[in-house]
Amino acid sequence: MTVSIQEKLGLPAFRTRGGVHAPHRKNTAECETVVMPPPERIVVAMSQHIGAPCIPVVKVGDTVKVGQLIGDSDALVSAPIHSGVSGKVTGLTELLMPGGRTTAAVVIESDGEQRVHESVQPPVIEQFDQFIAAVRQSGAVGLGGAGFPTHVKLNPKDRDAIDTIIINAAECEPYITADYRECMEDSWDVVSGVQTVMEFLDASRVIIAIESNKPAAIAELAKIAASVTTPQRQVQVRRLPARYPQGAEKVLIAACTGRKVPPGGLPADVGCIVMNVTTAAFLSRYFKTGMPLVARRLTVDGTAVAHPKNVRVTIGTPVKDVLAFTGGLKHEVGRLLMGGPMMGLALMDDALPVLKQNNAILAFARQESAVTDATPCIRCGRCVEACPMRLVPPSIAAAFSAKDFAGAEKLGVGTCMECGCCSFSCPAHRPIVQTMRLAKDAVRKSKS
Repeated sequence: MTVSIQEKLGLPAFRTRGGVHAPHRKNTAECETVVMPPPERIVVAMSQHIGAPCIPVVKVGDTVKVGQLIGDSDALVSAPIHSGVSGKVTGLTELLMPGGRTTAAVVIESDGEQRVHESVQPPVIEQFDQFIAAVRQSGAVGLGGAGFPTHVKLNPKDRDAIDTIIINAAECEPYITADYRECMEDSWDVVSGVQTVMEFLDASRVIIAIESNKPAAIAELAKIAASVTTPQRQVQVRRLPARYPQGAEKVLIAACTGRKVPPGGLPADVGCIVMNVTTAAFLSRYFKTGMPLVARRLTVDGTAVAHPKNVRVTIGTPVKDVLAFTGGLKHEVGRLLMGGPMMGLALMDDALPVLKQNNAILAFARQESAVTDATPCIRCGRCVEACPMRLVPPSIAAAFSAKDFAGAEKLGVGTCMECGCCSFSCPAHRPIVQTMRLAKDAVRKSKS
């Protein structure tokens, strides 16, 4: 089949505001995924998604198998959690998470046999309710880092209003290449998952959005998309400028469709659903095998990492085990991150386990991790120019400092997505994102 130049390059994007040219540093882009053997012990957090944490449904002494349910919740915004090893539950403990919250966790000692639980069977899906139930049972969440339960996202209040599904393959954070490898290694899974979601939501269009610095993935996905497109259901690839934060949900919608999500609104308000490319591919595999989300690909990189790689790991594997698998560290670590350098979370230690929404582990040498002292704001306006949400951070900071929380709300602090463009652009090295985060929290508390 002949592929046109336009299909190879992908359709161009609509112009969006703000953003920064963060260095890409995609060092592992051509590193094929290696599979890390399951560790001897996993620690599975019961909070691995936005929303209500799960409650353990196993107890100490229980024998579990791969794919077995070990945590669940009755809350709508939640996602069940499964074991990635077979073995024995040896502890129910608490974890201090990177964001400062504590959560319950299940400790499982592996027996090394990787016996699969009897419940792992391909789901029977013939109608929408069965589709949503299967997505929930899979434990799927946003695998690009957000961690929003997928079954909630795919079940909007007004399904008939949804005409466009956007598959987020932008991967605009520096260093991370996990989604890129999904596109290159499992492109048919991506498109198969897209087709299934498209069918059950009865959407007329899917846009796979990917930055222009990934030409091989654009060509691969565009070729497959063209082969499955019909007059009733179009699958397109949209080429985005390589500018952070193209992968942010509202920015992505504007770039792909020209539509603007109103302040406080949701993608469904403008007829869109956005889901991560690896989530779409995972669902395709789950529908075929019934194996829930118990492992994932993540990028291991940074100046302190001896041998950067893309690794498929069992969820619950301690970070120190992952680092050891990639060859250990070549420098003393000054900063260890779960996620990217722009929006990732700093880890207190390397004993914390891999989570569902964890797409990278980055370790940076101490000499490159020193925090520069902040100096007074020089009113240069670079943070304003960089903000994708058209906010004025110095004005919000002033309102917060004066305890004028109503004023901060009026200035739109609630729409801040904490992308870090403001801090990245600031020549005075001011902690703008942290200030915005504190201001948002203060506004919420002032209303309670």
